[in-house]
Amino acid sequence: MKLQVRDISKTESAATIIFRTLRRAIITGELTDGTPLRQDEIAKVFKTSRFPVREAIARLEQQGLVTAKRYKGAVVATLSMQDASEIFNLRAKLEADIIQAAIAHMTEDVTEKARMYLDAYSSCTEPMQWGALNRKFHCTLYSVSGLPYHVEIVEASMDRIDRYLRAQLIMSDGMARSDRDHRAILSACENRDADLAAQLTAEHILAAKTSLEDQLRAQIP
Repeated sequence: MKLQVRDISKTESAATIIFRTLRRAIITGELTDGTPLRQDEIAKVFKTSRFPVREAIARLEQQGLVTAKRYKGAVVATLSMQDASEIFNLRAKLEADIIQAAIAHMTEDVTEKARMYLDAYSSCTEPMQWGALNRKFHCTLYSVSGLPYHVEIVEASMDRIDRYLRAQLIMSDGMARSDRDHRAILSACENRDADLAAQLTAEHILAAKTSLEDQLRAQIP
């Protein structure tokens, strides 16, 4: 198992460190669907007992990133087409509402920061960084919405699909479409057009949903 590790034998927050390390590895695709998370092995890697490992895995299961399999124990969760569709539909509704609420509090500082992340995203050639930059762009615009619980749900949803979206962007012209969508959304925010920003955001998410569903469907034998 390839993980970025450190000796945490005397660290009180061992479970949190293990949780964050495993979570990052799952989201970035370093740990692929169905990979078993063996407590003894992980504890040995981190030089700790099984107790913080068990706690970390339980937290990952609560977030839907890990599932318990009979006879196999905990494994990295697999996203079904039905799950993906539900997540994208939820995101389309929530994020449209969030950005519509954010427009009233949008400032030039916010849009300039979002543009910085957008430019970095569109010029980035390292797929492992795409998810983080995409999230920073959207969440920068959402940061002034005054809807922190909505944003929290959206970020948890992003966690579930980031690794799949990265594959979809690599195998299609998704980056070009994504860049066009992002710039249109940012333009609507700069013009303080709340309805247009909401419409474009929903369309952007649903287009990504269709593209990902096509990719998942193509993988079914």
